[in-house]
Amino acid sequence: MKAYSMYISNMNKIILPFLLLLPIAAPKGSHSLWVLATYIKGQTQFPEFSYVGMLDDIRIMYYNGETKTLIPRANTTTEYDVFDADVLLTISEYMKTSFVNRWLVATKNLNETDPVLALQRLVVCELRDDGEPGQMITRDAVRGSTTDELLYVDKNFTYQGNLNVPAQVLNIHLEFNMRRHESFYQPFCIKTLKGYLEKRKNQVNRKVKPKVRLLKKELSSGFRVSCLATGFYPRHINLTLFRDGQPVSDHEITGGDLLPNGDGTYQLRKSLEISAD
Repeated sequence: MKAYSMYISNMNKIILPFLLLLPIAAPKGSHSLWVLATYIKGQTQFPEFSYVGMLDDIRIMYYNGETKTLIPRANTTTEYDVFDADVLLTISEYMKTSFVNRWLVATKNLNETDPVLALQRLVVCELRDDGEPGQMITRDAVRGSTTDELLYVDKNFTYQGNLNVPAQVLNIHLEFNMRRHESFYQPFCIKTLKGYLEKRKNQVNRKVKPKVRLLKKELSSGFRVSCLATGFYPRHINLTLFRDGQPVSDHEITGGDLLPNGDGTYQLRKSLEISAD
């Protein structure tokens, strides 16, 4: 994630608001393939259309829409045989066309003339620990606010959003998308996910135990006791504070946010304030 943090910091005014919506809970033991695509209209130093691909929390690819090139990231193996390049290029061009249509709608509805307007799409497919496909999510956003979300799971297709179209047109649109997900999008995504899992199995299946420290800071009213667990992978971890052998209630604890380290591991801190008496 270290290389990706630089990409975020350079575009924080454009991308960061939507990235705050990224966390989608995946069951422990499952794996997922993520594509975060961005379409920018306005003068910036970035391509008009690009996307980043991730396997779980590992960045695996970057696509530049100007040069139409796919750039592998952090790979230690040859991975061009994982996906069908022609199919991926077709999907990329379709996604760009979809962004162009949404940009026309967005500028019409917003009725504003900002120098830079960013549209984004997050696509996630999941492979459960039993080897079966899980949920597939497509989420669209304008200016960091989610506008539409398509959820396809167990052959059920649901939509949430604000497409301003008649109900009959919306139903046709959803029926078309369900068939495309069932016959093309999900099979292609799952096949690609399985291919990357095989290539990157040493990365995604590694186990690194946390290093744990108990810290105490003196306050005017007593003490703050903190438990810091850091350097662990994968991200799934339970950290519980005990007092006299009993778990401390969540409402007494501060912190608890999962944070990335620069080396691809994670850290988690929970704190408890204790009065002097």
